[in-house]
Amino acid sequence: MLFLVAALLLLGMLLGTVAHAPLGFDVVAGAVIAVWLAVFALRERLGRRRGPSTR
Repeated sequence: MLFLVAALLLLGMLLGTVAHAPLGFDVVAGAVIAVWLAVFALRERLGRRRGPSTR
């Protein structure tokens, strides 16, 4: 998952509109996305251990 974030960040810096932003902004944005994905994955993993929700 983190490899995917790094690959997309590098691709964006080379080809996308991220190339026009400062490098520090790119790194911070990539870190925020990585933390968001890690929290999401952790919540999904913990949710499966408890069983299905009864909504």
